[in-house]
Amino acid sequence: MFSAVLVANRGEISCRITRTLHSMGIRSIAVYTEHDRDAKHVRVADAAVLIDSYLSVESIVAAAHAVSGMNADGIHPGYGFLSENASLAEACAAGGITFIGPGVEALEIMGDKIASKKHVTERGVAVIPGIAEPGMTNDDLVAAAAEVGFPLLIKPSAGGGGKGMTIVREPDAVAGALDSARRVASAAFGDDTLFLERLVEKPRHIEVQVLADSHGTTIHLGERECSLQRRHQKIIEEAPSPLLDEATRQRIGEAACEVARSVNYVGAGTVEFLVSDNAPDEFFFMEMNTRLQVEHPVTEMVTGIDLVEWQVRIAAGEKLTVETPVLTGHSVEARIYSEDPANDFLPSAGQIVALHEANDVRVDSSLVEGGTVSANYDPMLAKVISHAATRDEALTKLDRALADTVILGVTTNIEFLRALLNRDDVRAGDLDTGLIERALAEIEFAAPTPAVLAAAALSIHSERWMPGSPWQRPSGWRVGQHRPARYRLACAGQVHEVLVAGPPSAAEVTIDGTTTPARLTSTGIEWGTQTIRLTIETADATVWIGQEGTSWALTAQSRAESLAAHRATLARVAGVIDPELRSPMPGTVVAVAVAHGDAVTAGQTVLTIEAMKMEHPVVATLDGVVDISLKPGDLVTRDQIVARIESPQASTEGETS
Repeated sequence: MFSAVLVANRGEISCRITRTLHSMGIRSIAVYTEHDRDAKHVRVADAAVLIDSYLSVESIVAAAHAVSGMNADGIHPGYGFLSENASLAEACAAGGITFIGPGVEALEIMGDKIASKKHVTERGVAVIPGIAEPGMTNDDLVAAAAEVGFPLLIKPSAGGGGKGMTIVREPDAVAGALDSARRVASAAFGDDTLFLERLVEKPRHIEVQVLADSHGTTIHLGERECSLQRRHQKIIEEAPSPLLDEATRQRIGEAACEVARSVNYVGAGTVEFLVSDNAPDEFFFMEMNTRLQVEHPVTEMVTGIDLVEWQVRIAAGEKLTVETPVLTGHSVEARIYSEDPANDFLPSAGQIVALHEANDVRVDSSLVEGGTVSANYDPMLAKVISHAATRDEALTKLDRALADTVILGVTTNIEFLRALLNRDDVRAGDLDTGLIERALAEIEFAAPTPAVLAAAALSIHSERWMPGSPWQRPSGWRVGQHRPARYRLACAGQVHEVLVAGPPSAAEVTIDGTTTPARLTSTGIEWGTQTIRLTIETADATVWIGQEGTSWALTAQSRAESLAAHRATLARVAGVIDPELRSPMPGTVVAVAVAHGDAVTAGQTVLTIEAMKMEHPVVATLDGVVDISLKPGDLVTRDQIVARIESPQASTEGETS
């Protein structure tokens, strides 16, 4: 068995692997970049080594030898980054370190989606129709698209996690989609090879967990349903699938084992299949993930098997002593992301100012109060996993756990997750990979209630009521009737005005002409005759409030800021389009599609910004001439003006005058 293992990853998966290593009596070594110097995965490890990049094989292997008296004799790659990179496995072998993962043969064949499809077809496993040839140029792929047929799916050959996958429904959109997919694939995987696949409408994403040792034993641990996806990124997963009957479960499990055996697979891996909702007894091989999956906890919950422990034991040469298990109960996992579902899921970064994680479920997390969520990495923050005797009980338990979760300081998708879990079609198990996109228009996000607005205003009011000069206290004192303090709170593009009269302990709050007695408590606010539970935290000029999984960021505006915003509104004539293009998020410019002075048309992509592994195109708002000076690699902040469009009409009027 290993004496020390280096975990070549970050965040929640690094913490999760370290937990199992410690339970086995194995010391753990973490790696981190400057962005992660104070991260939780660094704190929980026995030692930590600073590296320049999680994608540097040389840095990872050097880190394994960098801790005095504690050299790692094993490296666990986690998932993402280098987990499916044959170069890391080869470098480990050259350095006398055990790679806790499959052999190079499996990594190379299954790491190339084109090669893997050809390989499994020869073993009699059905695949989705498409074009998958190495070395195809964009022109080749455009020409092949007609043969594949529409709608089609562009997929990176070296990809994973849905990155770079693009649906194309019209021939004219193929060329632009290929350019974007190549950029994403190159940045995420260091390989921009693409292939085309026919899009199966209303598909279900079913994957099978396999375990294989080096002594010839390969077993499967049942399947997971991963059909609830947005932009090909899984959000909610469960085990077992509500779709499959027992006969199909055995057939798909054996097909997964055959795929694993075909590449002499060793360790834990996942074989992914596409199953039509209309024909659940038919399944098509998509790919094999030669690593641990993000959603592996649901399999652990229904089997009682620690997959990380068996990865380590198998890598140490042990024989499998477990057999294909009987699945017990039902487990559901929800991924919490730092993103804004009400604003096209744009990523959110910042400092965690308040944190509470549910106690009666499993939580795999890297969050710490006061920690920073960086825009440099994937936006997934944590996973919440329930387990119960039935599927309905597991869904209800997970929903309650999400309601009990508090993460303030960044915007998260918890409210969105709860809305999904409580949909009738999700409860009924009527799922497919397009469900979320169809459901988006039906989900309404909660605006701050009067009690929430009052709590935010009272929080600011209380801070300003602190002992000090009575002339600075917002008592509203004057000869005659006292004047209430006026607070302008901006939230999600709206400004709310709240009037507060009296001391914080016995205030009267007026919103939209209605006055209500209110005071803050240790658990929320007394609002009229109601006692409402809220989590309230103030950071700088922003009050963060959480309630039942929903959170709001309410920013206090000064009188000058409010007047400036009002003047800008008055200056804008109704129907006039803003010629200034702004960045919707902090990030990096990854592509500039036009040059300064070019003529553009409304809707045309001007530049593309990337943050948290997501690309966001910034498009022209009107026809005109573009004024732009940015280039790929430039950093931008949220709301920064990145380009201006001058309309030909405005230019002509200027010359005439």
